[in-house]
Amino acid sequence: MSDIKLYYFPGACSLASHILLHETGVPFTGKPQERSPFSEELRALNPKVKVPVLTIDGNVVTEGPAIMTAISSLAPEKNLTGAPGTLEAFKILEYLIWLSGTLHGTGYSMVIRPQRFVDNPAEHDNVKQKALEIIRGCYESIEQGLGKSEGEYAFGKSFTAVDAYLFVFWRWGSQIGKLDMDSLYPKYGTLAKAVARREATIAALKAEGLE
Repeated sequence: MSDIKLYYFPGACSLASHILLHETGVPFTGKPQERSPFSEELRALNPKVKVPVLTIDGNVVTEGPAIMTAISSLAPEKNLTGAPGTLEAFKILEYLIWLSGTLHGTGYSMVIRPQRFVDNPAEHDNVKQKALEIIRGCYESIEQGLGKSEGEYAFGKSFTAVDAYLFVFWRWGSQIGKLDMDSLYPKYGTLAKAVARREATIAALKAEGLE
């Protein structure tokens, strides 16, 4: 049996990986981290000092889409990132990378840490406003895509890693973006509620103190 550990910040993007691990049913150890100061253990594992970090028998995997792909491989029968080699698997990876790079890496990063994008504090509010435009644009794209789905999840009736990731950004929409998510994005809301009802999600939220 593999020794699996997940390093995470409660409520962060790492929640998606946490949910997926519970979905696999594979035993693992959750390693909650303080946002500041960062632990020496986390720094040693990932010099980028970011979460999530996944270790499998001491082998380190970083970056959300890569980690979720690795987690999916632990329970291949569940097709959490699609059946290998299929168009669906490629589209799921495409979606995960877009969420990670655009919605999170650009939109929410600009809101949370505008100093990464401009040095002048006087410009930080402008950066945040532009970020909210990006975030809303992403949410509109998500809503439109869900309108074409044949089920309550992003890829139809089957739960995938994309749904776990979307659940995180649904939470952030109201918490960080201060958006009325239910009224603005009803189809997205249906997905988020479906994910919230899953036993894996309930377990991950409980472990992170987010019940």
